[in-house]
Formats: sequence, structure tokens, C-alpha cells
Amino acid sequence: MLSHQKEKFSLPKDVIYLNTSYMSPLLKDVEKVGVEALQKKSKPFSISPNDFFEPVTELKKLYATLIDTKEFNRIACIPSVSYGIASVTNNITLNQDDEILVVEDQFPSNIYGWRKLAEKYNATIKTIAKPKSGAQIAQRWNEAILNTITPKTAVVAMCHVHWADGTLFDLKSIREKTRQHNALLIIDGTQSVGAMPFSVEEIQPDALICAAYKWLLGPYSFGLAYFGSYFDNGSPIEESWSNRIDSENFAGLTNYKDDYKDGANRYCMGETANFVSVPMAIQAIKQLIEWTPDAIQKYCYNISKDALKELEALGFIIENENYRSHHLIGIKIPDFVNIENLKAKFTKHNIYVSFRGNYIRV
Repeated sequence: MLSHQKEKFSLPKDVIYLNTSYMSPLLKDVEKVGVEALQKKSKPFSISPNDFFEPVTELKKLYATLIDTKEFNRIACIPSVSYGIASVTNNITLNQDDEILVVEDQFPSNIYGWRKLAEKYNATIKTIAKPKSGAQIAQRWNEAILNTITPKTAVVAMCHVHWADGTLFDLKSIREKTRQHNALLIIDGTQSVGAMPFSVEEIQPDALICAAYKWLLGPYSFGLAYFGSYFDNGSPIEESWSNRIDSENFAGLTNYKDDYKDGANRYCMGETANFVSVPMAIQAIKQLIEWTPDAIQKYCYNISKDALKELEALGFIIENENYRSHHLIGIKIPDFVNIENLKAKFTKHNIYVSFRGNYIRV
């Protein structure tokens, strides 16, 4: 069973950091790799042509293991979730009055691109609201999503775990319903992948977009995206030389090629070799594979279950454990608690969490 891993991080002893959903701390090993990679640029003669390609391939293979897919060439390196979503929306054609389904209070990076696409084709953005009160809120929210998928649905664009409150969405059932209506399923996995098991083989999303700086324990301005077969012949939003066939042959780069490399390579960002971020991401994902997302979930459950029961006894509201993640937990603050006073107390004691509306996000 996984035990605490604080010695692997550089967090001060007097800090209680419960805010990886905002930004993860770097592992010491990842920090070390990043510093060494940065210093390598001081000796550019040490950077070989192979360094443009081999580490990226290694990273894709590791990430494929983490998300349970055998097709590592379906993975692209991206700078952000918004870039990944733009790559997706750039390759979708809609009919007038088609519907794009999103969930209420979805993170903006997975909203703005869909709004632009809907406007282009006179389609409709349909937001599935979270139930405001009553029992089994997350279960009813999941049911509402399933009931809203109809023949008019062209795309369901959502997350695995809601970024604000930790609600867990039943992607397997949602995928089955989208298949019945030939709708695409596009997932922002930023708040789940790394800390929670995700199987591409099981869910079969059309795209899975993730930023690296949260639960993948990687650097900022870097991410990874899985693209399914729907996007195999699509158009990337930029034309990078390294995404074309035979780009490893530096002497022949001006023998311009029209063909892209296999799979999702066409969607890789320019300068995808990223001699600092790629080695850092490799080191981080190696550690996640060693720990396993399943063990992380079990560990988070074990260290939080008693505290959550105590909070419920005090009047705080926490979703049923079957409908929320264990690494990202939304704790609804009761009306009798002064939120500003609570924030001040947390600050005084060096406790770092996020406040999202009337929720504490741990």
C-alpha cells in the first residue's frame, strides 16, 4: 500500500499543501532533471539530432502506458488544453442546430473553443446544469447528462472529474450513449489523469486532452493529448517541420514532404522536442506509473475518510464517495460559516486549498 511521499518533494515542513488541483509541486527528481536540461542549452553542441525525437517517443510510450492505450503514436505534445481543444474543433464540421453538450461551470479552456465552433455553424451549446439541492446530486447530474444526449447531439465535451467540486462523471455510460447517436466524446482529463485510473481502451474517447502541471506532476505550458481515429486525416493548427515524414534527416529538410507522420503526430506543437519540459514530463510519469493511479486513489481515500466524516458531522456537505474522486474533493461550506474568516484561518496556519464558490476544493 502506498505511504506518504513527502520526502520526494521540496515542500516546507510548516506548509500543509492541499492544492494540487491548482498546481502540483514538482518532485525533487523532476526538478533535478529540469535544471540539468536547462543547463544543457549552455552547451548546445551536446544536443544531437536524436534529442529532437527519441525523448518525445519515450514520453509518448510512457504516457500511453499511463492511460492504457497500445497506440503511442496517437499521442501529441501540446502547450495547453486550449491548444488541444483548438486542434479538435479545427477538424469538426457541424450542421445547423446540432448540439454541443457541456456541463455547468466547466473550465473555460474547454468552453471557448466550442462556442466559436457553434457560432461558425449556427449550432447550439447545451449546458447540463448541476442539480441545486436534494440528495444524490452527482448521481442526478450524471443521469441528466445521459438523458440530454439525443440524435441532435454532435459532441459531448466535458471532464472526467469536475474541476471545482470533484464530481465524478460516468464516462463509460456516457461513451455508450454517444455511440448510439454517433456523437463525439472529447474529454479534458487535466483534473484526473495521473491521480485516477483512466483507460483509453475502456472509454475510447475521441480525444483526451491534459495539461501536465497538475496531476501529471509536470511543468507548466506543456501537456499531452490523445487523438482517436476520427482525427487521423485532420488538419493541424500549425505546420511543424518535425511532424512530417523523414524529418529526422536534417540534411534533407528542404526536400519538403507533404505527408505527416503516423497517428496524431501532426497535432504536436512546434518545437515539440522541448528540451526542458519533455525530460521533466518523462521523469514525472515514470513516478506515476510506479505509484499507479489506483494506489493514489486508495491512499487519498484512506487519509481523508475520517476527516470528511468529522466535517459532515459539523454540517459541511460532501458528495457520496461513489460519485466523487478521492484526490480532488469538494466540501460545501454551510451557510453559518463565514468564508472570509475561514480563509484567514487557513492562511494563518499555512494551509493551502482553493475556494470555488461556496466549496472548499481539497
